[in-house]
Amino acid sequence: MADPMKIRAQIKGDVAEIRILMGHPMETGQRKDAAGATVPAHFIQSMTVDVAGKRVVDGQIGTSVSRNPVFGFKMKGAKAGDKVVVNWVDNKGDKRTDEATVA
Repeated sequence: MADPMKIRAQIKGDVAEIRILMGHPMETGQRKDAAGATVPAHFIQSMTVDVAGKRVVDGQIGTSVSRNPVFGFKMKGAKAGDKVVVNWVDNKGDKRTDEATVA
């Protein structure tokens, strides 16, 4: 299982700024290890973000994203105390769900 995500969600004026750090190796399947063997592909394929029970992000991710990716966005309509739930699924079937509260 991957490391817990670090989620920061803060209100600035009437806009919530949400940043997510996902701990994941994000291997493309094209790199070789010290012995010359190809490192198998292992990357996040999809992610979702729900704020206060409403889906605000439904995204597809590929191999071109770096290790431990950081995603950020701004949205209107969130309030302090709303719950932010982030889910991802990778190409090996691993899943991760973490949540935070808008401050």
